[in-house]
Amino acid sequence: MNRTRIALVDKKLLDILVCPVSGAAVSLADAETLSQMNARIDAGNARYVDESSVTEPLDAALVTADRATAYRVDDGIPVMLPERGIDLSAGA
Repeated sequence: MNRTRIALVDKKLLDILVCPVSGAAVSLADAETLSQMNARIDAGNARYVDESSVTEPLDAALVTADRATAYRVDDGIPVMLPERGIDLSAGA
């Protein structure tokens, strides 16, 4: 995990971000959750909400409070598009 990239997500921004679909609060995924999500990606078992495959590993992600959806953080920028939510229902 690249902590430098995670540090680039501003704390104030995290305080106001919510899931664009459910309105649920989001928080940074911990190392264990990222590891589990990347294992699913490597195995070809990770899907975006739109059913397309997640192919790029995650350096950081935001996870909804209900742990149903994750959103990738690329170069410190949260990708909070509804169709780019990563479905965690199969276990993350």
